[in-house]
Amino acid sequence: MKQLFDELSYSVSKITTQKYSTSFSLGILALKPSIRSAIYAIYGYVRLADEIVDSFHGYDKEKLLNRLKAETYDALHEGISLNPILQSFQETVNQYKVDKSLIEQFLHSMEMDLQKIDYNSELYEEYIFGSAEVVGLMCLQVFTDGNMEKYNELKPYAMKLGSAFQKVNFLRDLKDDYQILGRTYFPNIDMSIFDNYVKCQIEEEIEEEFKEALIGIKKLPNSSMFGVYLAYKYYLSLFRKIKRKSSKEILNNRIRIHNSEKAYVAFKSYVRYKTAFL
Repeated sequence: MKQLFDELSYSVSKITTQKYSTSFSLGILALKPSIRSAIYAIYGYVRLADEIVDSFHGYDKEKLLNRLKAETYDALHEGISLNPILQSFQETVNQYKVDKSLIEQFLHSMEMDLQKIDYNSELYEEYIFGSAEVVGLMCLQVFTDGNMEKYNELKPYAMKLGSAFQKVNFLRDLKDDYQILGRTYFPNIDMSIFDNYVKCQIEEEIEEEFKEALIGIKKLPNSSMFGVYLAYKYYLSLFRKIKRKSSKEILNNRIRIHNSEKAYVAFKSYVRYKTAFL
């Protein structure tokens, strides 16, 4: 029965999410059960592509990414894939009528990661749109479930949240991106003289995006509001921890939120949510 394969496929996407991101996994658990599988499917897919460009050293990354790209379009067109992660993703995309251009833009940003790019403001915005903002929009299409009026209302806020998450990731992963992968995403910045002044400028931009994103989170349907709010609070906690560190510290260490801290954030977030004090 194909249903058994579909169940397996969504399970693989769920396990992939749990393996790679505790924060997003906990956020997804706070969503309404009926939409959890779809969000696992989206995260599992983008994680697979991200791992190709970030982790598969010693392999032909361009060839692997091109194969994933071709298999993605085949799966979307045929309505099936033998790759469980692609199978759950295409099911979700087709069920919720996810805009295919979002997928194209995402894959374009993954291709950008295979090149040595000197990021200016325009390329920086292009990369963030494809690597993070469109992922938020894919999820938003699940959350709004065909209500285009609601989707268009919340679209700018979803993009701000995706952008804020990605920029926090950039700061968190600064050491590996710069020293191991040779990447520098922030535009017009010489990483050899990255200092507290530059760090503060980046943080001010992220702070503003978090504020704007919260406006949209409060307008989400009840089925998704708490789950997105929880992910927002996890990232906000990580961001505040990064802010307390010096530029030298984040260049030499990957800042993390420990599980005990996440549990505390989850408890506080639930109380605020239940008391309508977001």
